[in-house]
Amino acid sequence: MFRKVLIANRGEIALRIIRACRELGIETVAVYSEADAHAPHVRQADEAVLLGPAPASESYLKGHAIVAAAIRTGAEAIHPGYGFLSEREWFARAVRDAGLVWIGPPAEAIAAMGSKTAARQLAIAAGTPVVPGTTTALRDAEDAAEVADRFGYPVLLKAAAGGGGKGMRVVHTREELAPALASAQREARSAFGDDAVYVEKFIVGPRHVEIQVLGDMHGTMLHLGERECSVQRRHQKMIEEAPSVAVSPELRARMGAAAVAAARAAGYVNAGTCEFLLDATGEFYFLEMNTRIQVEHPVTELVTGIDLVEWQIRIAAGEKLPFAQEAIVPRGWAIECRITSEDPDTNFLPSTGRVQYLHLPSGPGVRWDGGVETGSEISLYYDPMLAKLIVWASTRDAAIARMHRALLELTIEGVDTSRDFHLRVMEDEEFRNGDIEIQWLERRMADLTGRTPPPDTVIRAAIAGVLLAERERAAPHRANGIVPPASDTSGSHWLRTARMESLR
Repeated sequence: MFRKVLIANRGEIALRIIRACRELGIETVAVYSEADAHAPHVRQADEAVLLGPAPASESYLKGHAIVAAAIRTGAEAIHPGYGFLSEREWFARAVRDAGLVWIGPPAEAIAAMGSKTAARQLAIAAGTPVVPGTTTALRDAEDAAEVADRFGYPVLLKAAAGGGGKGMRVVHTREELAPALASAQREARSAFGDDAVYVEKFIVGPRHVEIQVLGDMHGTMLHLGERECSVQRRHQKMIEEAPSVAVSPELRARMGAAAVAAARAAGYVNAGTCEFLLDATGEFYFLEMNTRIQVEHPVTELVTGIDLVEWQIRIAAGEKLPFAQEAIVPRGWAIECRITSEDPDTNFLPSTGRVQYLHLPSGPGVRWDGGVETGSEISLYYDPMLAKLIVWASTRDAAIARMHRALLELTIEGVDTSRDFHLRVMEDEEFRNGDIEIQWLERRMADLTGRTPPPDTVIRAAIAGVLLAERERAAPHRANGIVPPASDTSGSHWLRTARMESLR
């Protein structure tokens, strides 16, 4: 087992990894930006290394500085968490080339699954069903039209290097295709540095169901069942649960076998997730593979009893998985709500400021994976997720009731949060009946946010006000390089979006 691990991340996932390391008797090294100097993960680690100013491009995305910090502190391995550099092939190679251990899949597997078109090709070769579509990038609008005519409208344009809904457009008619392709390519180039876009048949009303896989270096590859991730806003997951009401034991076995086959085809080791669309007839289609730990991994941990982060570390240290596939069955029900610093009643406008007071829920079956505390400063530099509230109970109805109770106990003062939105979802009859699919939330948004969304002009003005307040609040620190120049676009996607909205 390792003696010391560096954690190349921040917030709740950094704390989650610190806890797993502590239980394994491993010392930890945190990295941080100037904006995170007083963050909980910095205090909780045994050591901490400053990377640079607040923008991620000057701190958490400085891969070579992170590797140097690991070498300097005597860390033997690096855990990337999720986001930032977790799915960057070059970073995994840099860690390995420096003689350190990468706690994640091989760089070659990241590369194989990093391009969605390449991943589709692998899945097809492995016999895993995929959504009908292309396996190479589109050349131009004429090429796109030819493919779309063959599949029939609507179709979905997707960035080959994408994720999180960026570089994605639904096209309903031939006339919409050319401008939609140009828009998707621009967004893909801005977000990923790669404007490659491909096309899929748009599946109407499917569920988003993903399968957790776990493989060791000794040839064992297992699936740990499914997670239901259909409650999404603009392709961003908001609530996840395990298992899924739509998945029978027989379907779970088939989807699990398909995920294992795709993972084996990529030469996969460690924890990963295969994402699928599941239609109303029970047919499923491979979308992509996330080559890292997922935000929603706790729901799988709670229904299987398997600590995924602990086993990420053990696998990287060369241990064998001791589990038998037939013994891994979901027990009870788990639900996760992502608590974000956004105001759902104003179209999820970002909220910044200081957490003045934080009271956490407790009691049987309640888990809080958080990255903030009373006094924490919430800025626009990073993702708005503050924490994850997770519950477990013996049945889905009991889990919903427990989540509702836990949300009522949760108090966060000083910034707006998504808490009340999650309460309304837990009270919603369609959600309680399991009648959800990936368009469900967009269709029900007006009912679940408490009021009619304000006009775009009001939203843009509010975002501009948030940005101005943030700029003025941080102004005294400009000389220290904490605040990026106005032209900087290298921070979080959340910050970039807010800036773009304020200028429209």
